[in-house]
Amino acid sequence: MNSNGHLPAVTQSKSSRDLVEQAECLALADLDEPLHIPDLCRVLGVSDRTLRKAFHVVHGMPPCRHLRMARLLQARWTLLSADCSLVTVTDVATCFGFLELGRFSVEYRKVFGESPSETLHRAFPAQTQTMLIQAQ
Repeated sequence: MNSNGHLPAVTQSKSSRDLVEQAECLALADLDEPLHIPDLCRVLGVSDRTLRKAFHVVHGMPPCRHLRMARLLQARWTLLSADCSLVTVTDVATCFGFLELGRFSVEYRKVFGESPSETLHRAFPAQTQTMLIQAQ
């Protein structure tokens, strides 16, 4: 976002791959904001149908699903590297634009086979152990 609080206009070639890359960059630039496909379309200067078609050509799925998965994966990496005594699942979820925590948890479990809190609580002790072994 620029200083006025608006996403910058994009005026590059609109091939499917270019369009998808631009949409991904914009959607992942403000991770703490909820994902709004109509806003992406407006900034990119394309219709919803054009954006959907481009994502189907490149990724075989709608933009909302692909971009949510990208954010979900980033949330997982954050949970895996976080100290559970300093960070909560809520902190991580909201940091990546997931404001409905129940949905985040259900979607996370569906994709990764465990709850976000299970990931958070099992990740840091393993890292601590590795650091202790390396320090010896």
